[in-house]
Amino acid sequence: MQLMTWLRLVLGRPFRRAGHRTALVAAGLPLHLAVVPLWLWLLGTLAALVRAPGAVALTPLPVLVMLAVTPLLTAGQRRRYRALVGKDLPRPAVPGPGRNWKSAARRLTTRSLWRQVCYHAVAGPLFAVLDLAVLAVWAAALVAASLYVWIWALPPQWRVTDLGYTTQAAYITAGGLALLFLGPRLTGALVRLETRAAEVLLGPSRTEKLARRVADLAESRAGVLDAADAERRRIERDLHDGAQQRLVSLAVNLGLARSTLGDLPEDARKVIDEAHREAKEAIAELNDLVRGLHPAVLEDRGLDAALSGVAARLPIPVRVAVDLPQRPSPTVEAVAYFVVSEALTNVVKHARATRADVTVERIGETLLVVVTDDGVGGADLAAAGGGTGLAGLAKRVASVDGTFSCRSPAGGPTVITVELPCAP
Repeated sequence: MQLMTWLRLVLGRPFRRAGHRTALVAAGLPLHLAVVPLWLWLLGTLAALVRAPGAVALTPLPVLVMLAVTPLLTAGQRRRYRALVGKDLPRPAVPGPGRNWKSAARRLTTRSLWRQVCYHAVAGPLFAVLDLAVLAVWAAALVAASLYVWIWALPPQWRVTDLGYTTQAAYITAGGLALLFLGPRLTGALVRLETRAAEVLLGPSRTEKLARRVADLAESRAGVLDAADAERRRIERDLHDGAQQRLVSLAVNLGLARSTLGDLPEDARKVIDEAHREAKEAIAELNDLVRGLHPAVLEDRGLDAALSGVAARLPIPVRVAVDLPQRPSPTVEAVAYFVVSEALTNVVKHARATRADVTVERIGETLLVVVTDDGVGGADLAAAGGGTGLAGLAKRVASVDGTFSCRSPAGGPTVITVELPCAP
């Protein structure tokens, strides 16, 4: 049983996919030979041009026909690969639709079109020769390997009178069997070569693939950012409408108990007072947490009101100037808010500043955010410690393809500039 399994693996593996690959080669032969008449036409036109220079007007006709049939041949090649080996050749980028001469000129000057012309006009005839060679190997292998079948189909008198055929037939049959084992390898090598050429010349170029990949990554990243922002909003709503309301109710009940129950022992009153104080502190901490996740005022009234609220809570004067003809996207708006909020927090904690300025304006398709303070300076974007948090701000800005810069010489002032892209 093990021997039979081994023989089946050794003898059957080369032929496992040979049928589909041979069908792919056979189906590609007429497509590769389709441009041969155009080459003959072009050569005949050039020969006529040498004999009669007045025939120059006929010279571009074969080229124009080649350009006209190239999309049809390309569609046939794509269908061939999809139907026989289940492979979809990626399509290159094409110019926008249009029927005027400018759109036609754009289509004629695209690199993808001329790569397809190169495949059909140059690589196609070469592949046709290789296809014929591989199919000839298969035909010769099948005929030679089955030679004894053909011989036994002859009349018995011929086999009896010409016994010398046996030695020659044995050699031919052995050669046919060798070709049978060589055929799948030749077919596989040719299919890999044709597939590689089709991917390079009929599909998008490496630059187009990279551009498409970048666009896909940017789209998926935008979806992740939107989902994260929506999740922050949901958590903020749950905290505001759930835990925060329960804490407020608890604080109110403790306050009522402290004011209405006058005959309580002193120890019990101290416990109620302590619980009431901790409940109010928990409410204040939860308010700060909710504002850190996604403040409701940002969603309701925009950046101007949200940043004014941040500035009002700081112990130093902060001038806020927001000039936005229209609100940016929620994701960009949230990034701008958190950058300004964290930057102002750093000013209070580390800069020893007496005042700060925040400017937000939209210039074209860019949201420009500038935060300035008159502190001691020395903020370092590359610093790992120190609690500056500038690296985190830079990463948050980079998440939406923005730019972040910090200019903070020793002695101040510190200027943080952020540019965020806004969709039109």
